[in-house]
Amino acid sequence: MPDADELVANALAAVRGTDVRQAERQLDQLMVGTGAADGTTAVDAALLRRLIRGLGRLWPRGWQPVDVDRITSRRLDARAARLVRAAMAAQRRDQAEPVPAWWDDQLSGLAATEADGSVLAGWASREGLDRADALRAAVDTLALVESLPPIAVLRPPPGTSGAALPRTAGTARSGSPMLDRVRALLAKAESTTFPAEAEALTGKAQELIARHSIDEALLAAGSERGDLPGGVRLSTDAPYAGAKALLVQEVAAANRCEAVWSDDLGFATVLGWPADLVAVELLYTSLLVQATAAMLRGRAERRPGSGRRTKVWDESFLNAFALRIGERLRAATEAATNAADQAAAETAGAERLLPVLAARGEAVRERLDTLFPGVTRHRLSVRDAEGWSSGTSAADRASLDVGGARKPRQVPGRPDPR
Repeated sequence: MPDADELVANALAAVRGTDVRQAERQLDQLMVGTGAADGTTAVDAALLRRLIRGLGRLWPRGWQPVDVDRITSRRLDARAARLVRAAMAAQRRDQAEPVPAWWDDQLSGLAATEADGSVLAGWASREGLDRADALRAAVDTLALVESLPPIAVLRPPPGTSGAALPRTAGTARSGSPMLDRVRALLAKAESTTFPAEAEALTGKAQELIARHSIDEALLAAGSERGDLPGGVRLSTDAPYAGAKALLVQEVAAANRCEAVWSDDLGFATVLGWPADLVAVELLYTSLLVQATAAMLRGRAERRPGSGRRTKVWDESFLNAFALRIGERLRAATEAATNAADQAAAETAGAERLLPVLAARGEAVRERLDTLFPGVTRHRLSVRDAEGWSSGTSAADRASLDVGGARKPRQVPGRPDPR
């Protein structure tokens, strides 16, 4: 009789193949177990060991806990993602190597906790699964984890020292009073039904973010720290993944960041300095809510039979919204930068801002070339003139100012309206 590790390996190989009957036979053998008195427990332990081992191999290949959680939910389901969270918690418990604080922050944000006893049995019980369904879901989850390709390493993973990898600048997510104020302003702006109030709230948020970004740039210029630009990954899931990637690109460019879209993995990577990455995350999240709401309103206002099918109209709307928002953001950023540079020039001995920003921009582009040497540019098409016009108008009305993979990575280009 095969041992537990062999049973798991056979089931995994069968699931990866095309013979459905063979896969079912191997899952049946997993159900039977090793034939020993503790055969079921041994199978559960073997599955968990291999899942933890698969996760451990992902960390040096660029994956972070939030990335694995997102793609598991995307390609499988929320139930499988909860199994991965439990496995990550079990791995963290036994991890002897140094673990950075941001790693634990991600696990805490995912509520990745491990119950007493068997991880697999505990997860199956919480999900209300019988043993057959639990084993099938666990093997599918393991197959996904072991199939994930390398992606860009944005931060040194657990077990690596500062000397092993360059020190990178991460994003400021913590309890900064300024960021707490910005988040509160944006939450109010998204919930209000009065456009004028939303405009005032987001305008104040933009003022706070812009001031913080410039202050951080000047502060860093006066220090001798050897930081590199950091990065974040933002979800661009279907529907309308290309339009979401374009929105990321436009918001990133307006905030002195670079964006790379991994369309097959469902996310865009944004590279930049901490304060600018915070601005991109907050803006993208808020603008995506606004764009979706405006699209639904515009869709409801269309005359019956007035244009192409809804999906084509929606895509054109969102692409136009993204491009117009980008124009407005870049104009606002340029005005704020010029004003700050002028103020710095009038202060005796002050660091001039524009050369500092130019140097930081060059560092971001160098980081892009290092992490994504094969990046290509992808041109999106717009096929509905009515949707394009409506999206542009909605962007003009929006309250916006908050101031990898196996395939070649793509940065969305500017669409050609047809």
